[in-house]
This record gives sequence, structure tokens and C-alpha cells, in this order.
Amino acid sequence: MYAVIKTGGKQYKVATNDVIMVEKIDGEAGATVSLDVLMIGDGANVTIGQPTVAGASVAAEIVDQEKADKVIIFKKHRRHNYRRKRGHRQKLTALKITNIKAA
Repeated sequence: MYAVIKTGGKQYKVATNDVIMVEKIDGEAGATVSLDVLMIGDGANVTIGQPTVAGASVAAEIVDQEKADKVIIFKKHRRHNYRRKRGHRQKLTALKITNIKAA
């Protein structure tokens, strides 16, 4: 059984015991969170929500809170003495999918 969930403005296809990296979700390591389910599939049976599947839920456990690799943003205009250098590290949460409950 698998599900398509939505968190942080992105969609992820998950199954039980998967570990995924998503944008930061508040909580300590070991806490349990519930996620929105857009679709559930079990072999040939597929249930698509409008926009979410009623009564379905995905439970996940927060494994870790961390930061992604640094991304450098460098802007330059030739011959105008214009240079800007910025860096960004996205905060991420590692989630372990513990349970997928269909409607």
C-alpha cells in the first residue's frame, strides 16, 4: 500500500517504513505527526481525493531536524561593480512513515 501526501507545498509518494526529507515541521525527535493524503493506492485499487481522501491518514514519526547543504546565490552585473553573494540552508525534517490508514 502506498499514499501520496502533501507537506511543505510538495507531494511525496510514500509507503510504510519509508524515511523522507521534507521542509521543516515543528516538533521534537520522536514526536508523531499526521499528514494530508491526496491519493491512496493498493495494487489495482486507487482512491483519489478531491482534494484529500476523506477519512484517510498517514502517521509519521519525526526522526531528526537538520539543515540541507548550503546553496550559494551569486549575482553580478558586468562592468558595473555590482556583486552580491548570499547563502541559504533550508531547514529539513526527516520523517519515518509508520502507518497508512485508508478510509
